Amino acid sequence: MTAPKFMELEESVKWIDDEIFAKTGKRLDSLQISILEATSQGKKYPEIAEKYKFSDDHVRKAGWKLWKLLSDVLGETVSQSNFRGLLQRGVFSNSNINNIVNSKNSKINVCGDRCHSEVTEDRSPASPQNSQQTPTQPHLDLSEAPKIFTFYDRTPQLTTLKQWILHENTRLLAILGIVGIGKTAIAAQLVQQIKHEFDFVIWRSLATSPPLPILQTSIIQSFRRGDAPVPAPEEGAMVRPFDYAQGNASHAPTATGGLPLLDYLQKYRCLLILDDVQMINSSGQLAGDYKPGYEDYGTLFRQVAELSHNSCLVLLSWEKPREIAALEGKNQPVRSLQLNGLCVEAGEILREKGLAEDAKWSELIEQYRGNPLWLKIVATMIQDLFNGSLSEFLSDDTLFLGDLESLLHQPFNRLSESEKQVMSWLASENAPVSISKMPENMQLSRSHFLKVMQSLGRRSLIEKIQEGDRTFFSLAPVLKEYVKTNYSPT
Repeated sequence: MTAPKFMELEESVKWIDDEIFAKTGKRLDSLQISILEATSQGKKYPEIAEKYKFSDDHVRKAGWKLWKLLSDVLGETVSQSNFRGLLQRGVFSNSNINNIVNSKNSKINVCGDRCHSEVTEDRSPASPQNSQQTPTQPHLDLSEAPKIFTFYDRTPQLTTLKQWILHENTRLLAILGIVGIGKTAIAAQLVQQIKHEFDFVIWRSLATSPPLPILQTSIIQSFRRGDAPVPAPEEGAMVRPFDYAQGNASHAPTATGGLPLLDYLQKYRCLLILDDVQMINSSGQLAGDYKPGYEDYGTLFRQVAELSHNSCLVLLSWEKPREIAALEGKNQPVRSLQLNGLCVEAGEILREKGLAEDAKWSELIEQYRGNPLWLKIVATMIQDLFNGSLSEFLSDDTLFLGDLESLLHQPFNRLSESEKQVMSWLASENAPVSISKMPENMQLSRSHFLKVMQSLGRRSLIEKIQEGDRTFFSLAPVLKEYVKTNYSPT
């Protein structure tokens, strides 16, 4: 296929610019024009990035948005792979308006003012060569996403997450926090706000600890249901067979070195959410140790962070994965958001539960650290035992746990014995403590003690207080009461 003449290309770019301006009120920017020109010459994203001194990821993301916009304007699919063909057929010109345009994937019949345009789309799966095409609507697989009926305002956190994913091309992202803090709720809200920026949005729960091959098979089946063809390995890429445990495909393409899922994340713009990630980690060990046989999850997370693509993998977990801790940074495509409790927004929970005496709400919210689930549980207990009297509940010297106790069993039982010892020490202290004064009776080496403190921090179980240039540590009142009630050092 020969490249179009310069004048033909210039006229087509002008037509595209005018049509986009008419639809959006915005003109093509210099990068978009460069992508059109380079694509017309058969150049790929890496060549464009090198020539114009942009990152490969930045060019891919700009290209994906440009093809989607052009598809909307033209009424048929436009992609990097078919742009040259459409260009040579004169699709991007004023003379095209009164012509019948027949393409492989759509038929547009233009018949003046007397009738409307009729578009008949070919629903057969696209060929591997056209795998860059962007569906008009994203394929959603949220079958394992829980239903969230009430969402309490977290506008600043949502703004941060959207900035990271949509504007800073974050590939690997962890939303972290203790049980009940609202990780799943904010992720579900995030999906609703940004789903149209992606080709595929897929949610999976790791609550049952599925081995990675099983998870991959499930996710790839979702791609197939969305008519996504099997990605072809890039030219020159190493291809190794991958054995799907209990799967249907025993020889999937593995241009990324043995993990078929990565090929799909590179070929399509996908938002993939994995919930309950802590369940693939070992109990009784420090935070971040995988269960035996689950180490390949660490490989997946590292490769998602390091390979070039426009997808985003979001991990929801009680504890920070080691790969996140090692790779995250301000200028890196790996980020983590520590989700803390609600402030004044938590008052809505207490109002819904029918608690009066709103002047005392802030005290209750502080005691239970604004944790939405904790507050729902304790508010129900106040209604059941104190007839809704917040004053009577707060006047008691004992911090009531009620059903909170059973809720905290699972995260506490996952701790190593040394972590439980340190939690017991922190629970016995009346004020925040400095780790420079490790108790002498604790049978831990100094280096292991520091590892334990770091592990508890990654599990969101300790609070860090900064006073000047010094750092102190403590436990939330609920955790103090839980540890005192449920753990006795041997």
